[in-house]
Order: sequence, then C-alpha cells, then structure tokens
Amino acid sequence: MALFQLDPQSIAARVRVAGESVRIPTLAESIVRGAIGFTVVSVAGFAPWPIFEKWFRHTNEIELYLACLAAFIGLSGLCLHRLIIGPGSMPRFYKLFALAFTAYAAAWVVLWMALRDDEGSFGGVLAGAVAMGAVLAWAFDAWREFWKVVAALFVLNFLGYCVGGRVAGKLAIEHRELGMLLWGAAFGLGFGAGLGMAFYWCQGRAREVIGKNTETSLS
Repeated sequence: MALFQLDPQSIAARVRVAGESVRIPTLAESIVRGAIGFTVVSVAGFAPWPIFEKWFRHTNEIELYLACLAAFIGLSGLCLHRLIIGPGSMPRFYKLFALAFTAYAAAWVVLWMALRDDEGSFGGVLAGAVAMGAVLAWAFDAWREFWKVVAALFVLNFLGYCVGGRVAGKLAIEHRELGMLLWGAAFGLGFGAGLGMAFYWCQGRAREVIGKNTETSLS
C-alpha cells in the first residue's frame, strides 16, 4: 500500500483531471531542481550549527540536531515540491519528506553517535539512505526501484558530505562559520541531486500510466 495517494494510479488520476497544464519533469530537470532547491534548504538546515555555537552554547547535541531537522523540513516543500508530478504536490511533499527525512536523520544520528569519526559518517549516510529509500519506495509503490534509489542517495549524499567536510576543515580556524555554511551547500548540492534522481525513478510507473492514458484519450 502506498502513502499519501502517491501510487502511480493516484498520480495519473490527478494529472488526468488537471489536463494539459501539468508538466512532467525530465530526469535532468528533476536533478537540477533537486540540487538547487536542496542546496537552499541545506544551507538553512546547517545554519543552526554556527548560530548555536556562537549564541546558544548551553544547548546539547540532540537539541542542535532537532533544530537542523526543523529547518530542513520547514523549507523543503517550498523548494522541492515540484519533484512530485501533478497538482496537490505541496502538502504531499511535506508529509512525505517529513517522514523520509526524519527516518534519514534518526538513522544517521544513531550511527554517528555510536561510531563517530569517518566510520560514523559513512555508516550514518548509508543507514540514512536506506531508511529514506524505503520510505520513498513505500510512498510511491516503487519497490523495484529501491536499490537504485538507495545508491543515488548514498553516493551523491556522501560525496557532497565529504567535499563539504573538507572545505569546512580548511576554513575551521579563521572562517569557521563560513566553512559550516559551505559544508551545508556542498551537502545540499549532492544530496539534492540524489533526491531528484530518487523522485524521478520512483514515479516511473506513474509516467507510464500517464502516457497510456494520453494515448487512449487521443485514439
């Protein structure tokens, strides 16, 4: 059973009702939208880190993670909802992303706090990708795309995370706050591209159904 009426038949039905005004994004468009949109979201999501470090030093690690989570989820729908095909994408994206990103964050935090350092980062990103991929596959009824989605989320997320971490490390002494935000930008660029791929692949069957419905209506 799919979630939030995001199964292929429900998506196709909404597109059919909306008519020709609905644009079906290509893979390239989805990747670009995901990369740009999630970069904006991620910079905001990383912002509590330097803010808490400078002005709210009494807060603990879990409180910082919760603040970051709220920022990620709060801006996600505004920047990324058009990754979902058809009308009504905004509320559905918020519901889906809140669940998927919370699952990702929970898996990441557990592995990070258990392992720390490079092992924690690698394990956290991998566990998070699996958790998020499972939620997306469930929501779109796209289990045949599960491992492809997990691979995209993991590889591009980890690449962005590592590049951002290296940049932040070089700026840690003289420009620490800037380094943190650049880490967020690199993380967002990589993870966002992975999200664009994931949403595109998860809606493959929906595009097939939409195409068949269009052919039927024209014949």
